[in-house]
Amino acid sequence: MREDSPIDTWAPPGRTDDVARPLPEDRRRASARPAGENGAVDQNAVDQLLALLDLERIEVNIFRGVSPEEDRQRVYGGQVAGQALVAAGRTVEPEFHVHSLHAYFLRAGDPGVPIIYEVDRIREGRSYVTRRVLAVQHGRPIFGLSASFGLAEDGYDHQFPMPEGLPGPESLPDFKERMAPIKDRLGDWYDRPRAIDTRYCEAGPWERRDNMPPFQNVWLKANGRLPDDPVLHVCVLTYASDMSLLDTTLLPHGASFVIGDVFMASLDHAMWFHRPFRSDEWLLYAQDTPSASSCRGLGRGLVYTEGGTLVASVMQEGVIRPLRPGGHP
Repeated sequence: MREDSPIDTWAPPGRTDDVARPLPEDRRRASARPAGENGAVDQNAVDQLLALLDLERIEVNIFRGVSPEEDRQRVYGGQVAGQALVAAGRTVEPEFHVHSLHAYFLRAGDPGVPIIYEVDRIREGRSYVTRRVLAVQHGRPIFGLSASFGLAEDGYDHQFPMPEGLPGPESLPDFKERMAPIKDRLGDWYDRPRAIDTRYCEAGPWERRDNMPPFQNVWLKANGRLPDDPVLHVCVLTYASDMSLLDTTLLPHGASFVIGDVFMASLDHAMWFHRPFRSDEWLLYAQDTPSASSCRGLGRGLVYTEGGTLVASVMQEGVIRPLRPGGHP
């Protein structure tokens, strides 16, 4: 991330102007709040995530985003998806709420170069509006997203129940607690600020050695407070949804990106947002994998609040190619 990125302001993606408003004083003090039974609040990391999503408007339908200053070979997929959704939301009136997105990852993003987001207002209906966003670097598209926004309406309502018998998030170790036995091997990565707190109900990727059942359950939330803008909470979940879903497709095969025996890359990503939620409160990401073939894996996920309300559904397909001798895909 650029050192001059504004971390004390947030321009909500649902607004059509580009005026940022100061963060509430209680959010600036949030890093001093006591954490839960495990882990520690990292409000600074969350503020950096907000800055990452706070795009610069350079024309009516054109925005510019940056990547964090981290040692990455390519842009994290959740980042470009979250930023693209922010760009779409900045062109929509606040009474419309995003209910779905469909995206394709076209090329690896360059983390050292800004990303330009071009928004096409392809539909302006009375109940629904649609936006198409193209992310561009070096004159070529790296990512494409279509998002649909709708008005809230009353109607039929049902949902799948939340999985039963899972441990609660506060009873599970956070990243540092789980990785403490091998922190010397992780170097600076162990102490890196983390805006998203993830806690695995089953074995994490670094603990797997054998073929596993084709599902996993992960609790996640922003590791600090977020503003109340509901579109922002959707963008943060979009950012976080890419963290573990493709990894689910390796579970039946005893492979892991941690071991380094597989090449992985997201191909497409789709999300449906069913009900309101907050991304700074615990969400259960219940994931499974229906199929893998032709070096592609399909993952799907259901996202629940801690109280059992289904708030989002996710599907993702990606490349999962075993590495040949010599470490080449």
